[in-house]
Amino acid sequence: MSRIELHPIDAPGTDESAWAAWPGLAALPGAADTRDCGLAHVASAVIVAAHPDDEVLGAGGLMSVLAASGARLRLVAVTDGEGSHSGRADPVALARRRTAETIAALRALGAETADVIRLGLPDRGLADREAELAAALARLSAGFDLCLAPWDGDMHPDHETAGRAARRAVRRATRVLCYPIWMWHWASPGDPRVPWGRAFRVPLTTPAAGRKRAAIGCFASQTEDRGGGLGPVLTAGMVAHFTRATEVLLP
Repeated sequence: MSRIELHPIDAPGTDESAWAAWPGLAALPGAADTRDCGLAHVASAVIVAAHPDDEVLGAGGLMSVLAASGARLRLVAVTDGEGSHSGRADPVALARRRTAETIAALRALGAETADVIRLGLPDRGLADREAELAAALARLSAGFDLCLAPWDGDMHPDHETAGRAARRAVRRATRVLCYPIWMWHWASPGDPRVPWGRAFRVPLTTPAAGRKRAAIGCFASQTEDRGGGLGPVLTAGMVAHFTRATEVLLP
């Protein structure tokens, strides 16, 4: 009988203690504060989220810092995340719940004035809509200093499509930085599939890290048991990757 190979996202993941103990993570280029990361003069940023919660997990701390500095923020919610419960919840009701969670999370980050654009593209169906998404992002990112997007090597099809679309769409005047999500689960310290040579750390102030933790807590739909043996989308172990005092970005 042949063995069924699990997708890396579905397989057991790397514990946060392994990342915390890895000297390479602390050795990534970083700085005492965001000013030394080339982000000091960011006056505006567009944040691309394949699903509600991606932006908070991957870059919520930086979003909080930028909001506190008075930067103009625009969140592009590519999907409403209606597919996260694998048929165990009504998609329309789930989409409504998840978009409400996003609004609550933005308030927790101190970014409640962010402009939120919902594209309503299909959850788990972005691969066939990449060109459409790139065209939308080209229009929505025009004039912004920075674009934060999911990493295009994250092994989640929607994340990878959103990341590729952002790189295709954004004009040269706008800097693109990508945030990993599932990479912290399927990769291991020093994993050669991750371009560590390009990665850098963004340090978070204590208030920003606290606001990020509060914002993550707004996504109860993802941290509670979905029933039917599915468990939560975001286990406590997965959430632990995003409660550090730093975030990691990939140019």
